Amino acid sequence: MSALPASIQVFERGWLSSNNVLLLGRDDTALIDTGYLTHAPQTLDLVRHALQGRHLDLVLNTHLHSDHCGGNATLQAHYGSRVAIPVAEADKVRDWDVDALSFKATGPRCERFTFDATVAPGDVLTLGGMAWRALGAPGHDPHSLIFYCPAERLLVSADALWENGFGVIFPELDGESGFAEARATLDVIAGLDVRLVIPGHGRPFSDVEGALARARSRLAYLEADPVRNAQNAIKVLLKFLLLERQRIALTDVPALLLAMPVFEAANARFLKQTPEALATWAVKKLVRSVAARIEGEHLLNH
Repeated sequence: MSALPASIQVFERGWLSSNNVLLLGRDDTALIDTGYLTHAPQTLDLVRHALQGRHLDLVLNTHLHSDHCGGNATLQAHYGSRVAIPVAEADKVRDWDVDALSFKATGPRCERFTFDATVAPGDVLTLGGMAWRALGAPGHDPHSLIFYCPAERLLVSADALWENGFGVIFPELDGESGFAEARATLDVIAGLDVRLVIPGHGRPFSDVEGALARARSRLAYLEADPVRNAQNAIKVLLKFLLLERQRIALTDVPALLLAMPVFEAANARFLKQTPEALATWAVKKLVRSVAARIEGEHLLNH
């Protein structure tokens, strides 16, 4: 794998918290994405250790799913850092509209934070002493941004491109277009000269061509039958809850799914099953893929 510049550190966090990208310039420090609320104390510890007494000037979010911005409030409270968010999310955050933000729809929590600046596609930012261009990356999230550094040929790809896939295409669950936008985002990435990708989840990788091929293949598979995207979303959302709670009573799974508006929308549009039947299906899928296990009357993270 191609090496990162000494001014960049990546905290690879797993699948409950997004990766955090710390950029250390001579005169500026910034953190891209802050993980999930449950892990906010750990995020703060990682940042404090890496900064070695320096101040964190800026927190920057690729998008506002709770696993990417859940540590914002903690870092803001500790450092007084400026926070920059995608421009399209400004009114929602200003009013803390949990119906418009994704937190209520998908279940996971996020502590309220404020913002000082917005970032729009095409903006150029200085992060870690380097120039980065913000690019729109709709698909997984309609307002997501990715960040490209031409001088170092680096891409912070958020959930638009992972080494093996991408994030759930959420707009399609609400009957909005998402597949076409995800494909266009992959085309944008393919047009960049990239030697190393720092994804929102998983390790940094240099085989960009291979990752793009895998992502396009998966996108075609999902688009061929949108029910597949809905089923994948239900599994992912249940796994996310399991990552947070570690242990869920099997009898509680249907109610937990019902509490997420995105589940209701996906089920009404594509799946058309009772919550109990869909909960049974989702549990079996997680157990079969060794992402969970059943112990007595409980579903356990695995």
